[in-house]
Amino acid sequence: MISLDELSSNLAAVRGRITAACDRAHRDPSTVRLVAVTKTWPAEVVRLAWSAGLRDFGENYAQEFADKADALADLEGLRWHFIGHLQSNKARVVAPRASVVHSIDSVKLATELGRRAESASRSIDAIVQVNVSGEASKSGCEPAELSAVLAAIEASPSLRARGLMTVPPASEVAEEAATVFRALVALRDEHGGAARLPELSMGMTHDLEVAIACGATMVRVGSALFGSR
Repeated sequence: MISLDELSSNLAAVRGRITAACDRAHRDPSTVRLVAVTKTWPAEVVRLAWSAGLRDFGENYAQEFADKADALADLEGLRWHFIGHLQSNKARVVAPRASVVHSIDSVKLATELGRRAESASRSIDAIVQVNVSGEASKSGCEPAELSAVLAAIEASPSLRARGLMTVPPASEVAEEAATVFRALVALRDEHGGAARLPELSMGMTHDLEVAIACGATMVRVGSALFGSR
């Protein structure tokens, strides 16, 4: 398992990358939230990361997430982000535990998540995942479906529409990711802009600088913090 010293060093490096990217983009680093992606890592690693100062953690798999959230319920200030593809029948597992869901991609899921959150007397920050690139292997609603998904979110008293998320096609060419990120920004502008949707969840370990240059407010980082699985 990773040591606290190694994790703290990795965290400092990632925060340094975020700060440098913000400086180049003439942005305040405090406007970019680091979400530590802990999928497949045990609860002990999350506890270690919390002790290193991290508070926002992203999980991809509903049952793994639920097990960790329950095991770590004593950690004050920990915020769980569900970032993986979420089936409607798993909303009952995620809704009582997540603070933010980044992967809402249909009216059906938005409606069910809202219903489950209301039953649990909770409020969830809702981020819509959009398949901007049109890549068949990627989750997310089509851009043309975004209005309907946002309307379903805003119809629920237990969901707060907060922003958009996307995942670009895998590529070593930074500009290819930038094209997708800019398209998400343009889509946000078409649907009320930052006043309605202040959050842009985009960018991971390999392309966080590009994402920040394009306006990301949340970056989802795993391997740069915890190493390869």
